[in-house]
Amino acid sequence: MADRVILGFDTSGPYCSTAVFAGGDVIAARSEDMVKGQAEALMPFIEGTLADAGLSYGDLTQIGVGVGPGNYTGIRVAVSAARGLSLSLGIPATGVTLFDALTVAAPLPILATLQASRNDVYVSEIHHNWRSEPQQMAVEDIATPKAGNCVCIGHRSHDVAGHLGLTAQRATYAPASAIVRYVAAKKDIPEERPTPYYLRPADAAPPRDPAPVILD
Repeated sequence: MADRVILGFDTSGPYCSTAVFAGGDVIAARSEDMVKGQAEALMPFIEGTLADAGLSYGDLTQIGVGVGPGNYTGIRVAVSAARGLSLSLGIPATGVTLFDALTVAAPLPILATLQASRNDVYVSEIHHNWRSEPQQMAVEDIATPKAGNCVCIGHRSHDVAGHLGLTAQRATYAPASAIVRYVAAKKDIPEERPTPYYLRPADAAPPRDPAPVILD
């Protein structure tokens, strides 16, 4: 599929990130830090990135979307947009976890870390054909990985590397640029729709007041 034109985007963290892959490389990308407002920013970001690439929605052959873990609202924003565009354009949408995105152009094995709540991190050891189940923990509780030569990549990677006596490096690409490269490297296009990748329950409590009575 040499003519694949892939739109990728991710809003699962405190940012909005978009990218377009065509002709074997990323030809346009945008990324901006933002604590809130991703729902309003995403579509203008997508349209701006397509314009930067000199393309339109009709040129796309596939969508890649970040499915988490991360912010619940941000994940739902991106996944909903991907599903809607997939349906309206008649093209497949592929969900990519941020753990997978961190492996793009990375020197495997790596110890991947992503932001969690309460200053913790989600951590997973990733090899070419094996990965550990992600766990949420404090940096000081992270144990030495099975592969002693792991490189730490991701959120607070330098803190993790210092704790374990390992080396750290930044992710090679911004989230959306990594996502489209990851999707482009896949030979098979999955049939299932992208779904949120949650690792913990939502930080929400039931209301204290009783629900209002609905009158006939």
